Amino acid sequence: MLRLTGIHKDFNGNPVLKGIDIAVEKGDVVVILGPSGSGKTTLLRCINFLEQASSGEMIFDDLRLQLNKVSATDKRNVRKKTAFVFQNYNLFNNKTALENVTEGLIIGRGVPKNQAIEIGKAMLDRVGLSDRYQYYPSQLSGGQQQRVGIARALAVQPEVILFDEPTASLDPELVGDVLEVMKNMAREGMTMIVATHEMQFAREVANHVIFMEGGNIIEEGPPEQIFFKPKVERTKSFLSRILKSTA
Repeated sequence: MLRLTGIHKDFNGNPVLKGIDIAVEKGDVVVILGPSGSGKTTLLRCINFLEQASSGEMIFDDLRLQLNKVSATDKRNVRKKTAFVFQNYNLFNNKTALENVTEGLIIGRGVPKNQAIEIGKAMLDRVGLSDRYQYYPSQLSGGQQQRVGIARALAVQPEVILFDEPTASLDPELVGDVLEVMKNMAREGMTMIVATHEMQFAREVANHVIFMEGGNIIEEGPPEQIFFKPKVERTKSFLSRILKSTA
């Protein structure tokens, strides 16, 4: 479904991604772990062309792209297949929850307004916000704002949703509601690539876990291997510290 090969990304000559290879099949939940600065967010942003990779290849269904020379049409075609959930929500403060979900449909996809409103309400219902259609972001908790962000992503019916640390900005008591929505999406077969520090989510929901550091994939495999039988010492030390801090 989605294959990335040899992904490099430099910022002002400084390498951030150093040859990343990832394969994602339909229905996969791929979780990316790693310390801050490991390249997790940059990788996700390169997949969605929020950043353009310096080199590498993407195969996405019938698209085959050399990432250092993609056209505007290529970018649009990939973005039609993907959606991005940001760490800091990225909602329009002057628009209601419903308007935040419908804006991309109406402006970006040309969906008629009445149809977009129906879709928007259905997606907000899906994330447990059926009583918050007309609330502005300032009237919503962080967890509710992030669920609006997820509803916005679902509304465009993407093949893959990219999550960039979706709970990192939330108070601890608000994390559970967002993770429960994501678990439900996984049960329904949504393909997701998730950068996160939520170890329990990774163990319960992921079918493939990637550990990154310094722009490289250090180790990857099924969660039972990564969490219980890691092969690389750096993976062991990282997980030991993270799990100890969340115990």
